[in-house]
Amino acid sequence: MLRLRDHGKVGKSRGLCTGEKIMIAPRLGFIGLGEMGAPMVERLLDAGHDVTLWGRTAARVDPLIEKGAARTVSAAALTEAVDMVLICVTDTDAVGDIVFGADGVFEAAAPDKLLVDHSTIHPLRTREWAERLRGETGMGWVDAPVSGGGAGARAGTLAVMAGGVEAEVERARPVIDAYGGQLTHMGPSGAGQACKACNQMIIGAEVAIIAEALNFARNFGVDAQRLPDCLKGGWADSTVLQVHGRRMAAADYEGIGDSYIMTKDMSIACEMGRATESPMPIGDLVMSLYERLNEEGNSDKGQIGLMWLYAQEAL
Repeated sequence: MLRLRDHGKVGKSRGLCTGEKIMIAPRLGFIGLGEMGAPMVERLLDAGHDVTLWGRTAARVDPLIEKGAARTVSAAALTEAVDMVLICVTDTDAVGDIVFGADGVFEAAAPDKLLVDHSTIHPLRTREWAERLRGETGMGWVDAPVSGGGAGARAGTLAVMAGGVEAEVERARPVIDAYGGQLTHMGPSGAGQACKACNQMIIGAEVAIIAEALNFARNFGVDAQRLPDCLKGGWADSTVLQVHGRRMAAADYEGIGDSYIMTKDMSIACEMGRATESPMPIGDLVMSLYERLNEEGNSDKGQIGLMWLYAQEAL
């Protein structure tokens, strides 16, 4: 929600003149400067936002300070200094520690502040924590996980699926517009995370069947590296096929990250299937494949690592 201030009271805040008033963008705090978070912060800075950062790793913080962000000493100090706290970290435990741990967001939470969580975490924990933060401090919580990878963050085209109070989602929308190509409000707290679980289920299943198809094509004598071109434009085409499929066919695993993220996300999806009595035979199978990849010491093959299982004739 943008605030209006009289001329002369603006200080260093950036704003848009509207008659006798200036529309002031919220002061933003960002925690989580990994593959997704760092380019999201860059987009915010490029859009003219004031951004304060907190992170444990100076090597991730320093380049963004050079680009105009500010630094603070803890999540609590960051929360005290800003209107909106944005988080993009690896897992449920990390979010819980940042918000409710020592020197966390909770210690400086207030009714006029808003937390926006772009992490991919457990929907039920999200619902529980959002209720706790609002009930004990008055601070709102929007769960807004993203899809599109680092490339989408850099291009400002991320798909954002949101859960929470509608007015608070709309308050966050002008900020998210800096790096999101689409923001969809899907329901109350936890709904965004539930939709992200669906997103990961679909991606995981696509990766698994693409690996199976590429392996079959290769065994039949077809040049598997040409399959994405062959299928482009048809109903089997997808971003996963065109991006991941090409890397899988070429056995290009360099810089792909760790399959821990996908394993964690599939675990959340399968657990939610049990919690809601929703059969997930495909999800369970995909989960077991990622677990096998990890158990064999190949988690460095990342999200596309299921192809490695076929390449090593491990199935």
